Amino acid sequence: MKDLQNTQLLQNISSLLDNARKKVAVAVNQTIVLTYYEIGRMIVEDEQNGENRAEYGKAVLKDLSLHLTERFGKGFSVSNLKQIRQFYIVYSKGQTPSVFLQDSDKHNEKGQTLSDESGVITNQKPARQDSIKFNLSWSHYLKLMRITDINERRFYEIESYKNNWSLRELQRQYDSALYARLSLSKNKEEILQLAEKGQIIEKPKDLIKDPYVLEFLGLSEKPHYSENELESELIDKLEHFLLELGTGFTFVARQDRITFDEKQFRIDLVFYNRVLRCFVLIDLKIGELKHQDIGQMQMYVNYYDREKRLEGENKTIGIILCQDKSEALVRYTLPEDNEQIFASKYFTILPSKQDFINILNSDNGKIS
Repeated sequence: MKDLQNTQLLQNISSLLDNARKKVAVAVNQTIVLTYYEIGRMIVEDEQNGENRAEYGKAVLKDLSLHLTERFGKGFSVSNLKQIRQFYIVYSKGQTPSVFLQDSDKHNEKGQTLSDESGVITNQKPARQDSIKFNLSWSHYLKLMRITDINERRFYEIESYKNNWSLRELQRQYDSALYARLSLSKNKEEILQLAEKGQIIEKPKDLIKDPYVLEFLGLSEKPHYSENELESELIDKLEHFLLELGTGFTFVARQDRITFDEKQFRIDLVFYNRVLRCFVLIDLKIGELKHQDIGQMQMYVNYYDREKRLEGENKTIGIILCQDKSEALVRYTLPEDNEQIFASKYFTILPSKQDFINILNSDNGKIS
């Protein structure tokens, strides 16, 4: 192939075509999901006209499946049609964030009610197709509509859209009880905000999770491991670790050396958070947290604030990741108005949802 002289022209055209393909893919996906929503609506409304809704519904789905498959091919089995029907029932309850993300400040119209047990929708106004915009893939919605708590479901919808989570990433965040971990230290109003807007990062505490879940490291199979091994695994699986850390994190350095008075110290991991515009220092500890560990992190944070922080940047945040900690030790070691240093536990296994509930509700955070 002959070399193109004007390479910039090729790059510009290629970029235009790539963007066009992405837009087409998004439009196709939105059309598919909206079509399923409308199919679900038609099925539900037709069922409600039947005298014996349960038996009538079974017959309708079976008949529809047969004829739609014959005409349009795969994708319309009875089980798939049941999922499409359920999709409409779940998402016709009100304006969920991923559907009406652009109108998140508008309130739902009154008169839309649903009986969860019977699946009967009363006073339901038909949705205007030009006002509905599904932003996630059908596979995402299949996962999301299984989440029974509406606030939790809304949270994962928003975060999936904002952070462009793949289905696998959504599943991982749900399995690690992200919503429950973020809700732990919040009041009812703040929890409702999670459901309406997702995770909003305005202050250092908003960045922190407790515990962190590091099951992707594969260290659960090792009876013993060192802090260096833990650090190496985190770097090797940096993409997974950034997902667990949350929004806005960029990796800066590993074993960052600071020197003063002819003494050298090394900070395990250094990140920068673009949302809060500050450095985030992470120190890794095997075993239980000691007050000396907190003092050491205080020194690191002070050094960064005085020697590396630029004008316009916010104060440095320090996070100590440990296997266990005493809340009293942390509380009495740090000042009452502390907003810079945090101690969080980490797990190298992915607990079950019930274990997570026990962990988050317990005083010592140990799995029973």
